Amino acid sequence: MTSAPESFLTDGHGGVRIAADRTGHPDATAVVFLHGGGQTRRSWAKAAAAVAQRGWQAVTVDMRGHGESDWSADGDYRVSSFAADVRELLRRLPPQPVLVGASLGGITSMLLAGELARGCAAAVVLVDIVPDMDPSGADRIHAFMADRMVEGFESLDEVADMIAEFNPHRPRPADLDGLRANLRRRGDRWYWHWDPQFIDGTAEHPPMEVTDVDRLHAAIAAILADGVPMLLVRGQVSDLVSRDRATAFLDRFPQVEFVDVAGAGHMVAGDRNDLFADAVLNFLVRHRPEQS
Repeated sequence: MTSAPESFLTDGHGGVRIAADRTGHPDATAVVFLHGGGQTRRSWAKAAAAVAQRGWQAVTVDMRGHGESDWSADGDYRVSSFAADVRELLRRLPPQPVLVGASLGGITSMLLAGELARGCAAAVVLVDIVPDMDPSGADRIHAFMADRMVEGFESLDEVADMIAEFNPHRPRPADLDGLRANLRRRGDRWYWHWDPQFIDGTAEHPPMEVTDVDRLHAAIAAILADGVPMLLVRGQVSDLVSRDRATAFLDRFPQVEFVDVAGAGHMVAGDRNDLFADAVLNFLVRHRPEQS
């Protein structure tokens, strides 16, 4: 059994307040979970619990502009700023954590461990993200995030219907209370929990690094050159990381380990948390046997 997660706050880059949870022994090696764009730290709850039960400290983070973390007053949503936030948070954890990043969180992990703070991580897990992602899949995700961004939703049922249409392979939940973590209530309507500037093109400093494939490939190469183990976990029906793009990435970086999760799309942990958690734990055990 593990204790309930402990919430804490830390100052990120430029004083932006970053919210996080941790569970497990505070002196154990930390596994830091970084969510994708439009998500929150709550998306990792089951995976974090599984990791903590096996002896690691699990830390889940709300990225700036998401969840309970501050929105950036000056519209700074550069991936390098997300990475700088995480670097500040790591100062509060034991050295040499494992970074687990999904989508935007994976790109953040690339720049943090391969450029901003080389040597900071003991291992890196990329969850359904490669530098050369499929643009049609990225456009589909962008359209989902932008839809109803301004007008919001009248009810949680409307939110559940929209998510079910976006993720048809995932059963629509009967209990909608879990959706509340992803939304904010204002007046009589529900709105997504993230800063619209992050997606609507008005941010003063948008996350342009996501399109700089050469820079991201260089970051991956630097991580591997430092001897840091890396795992790519792909959702088998993902439209962001197609099988061809995953193959090209693995051909370019044969040191990277790979797991293809059946029955999962881009939201791997949410679609098949059991298989996702097993893949991460197996990777951790191989590369941190003293924690097994």
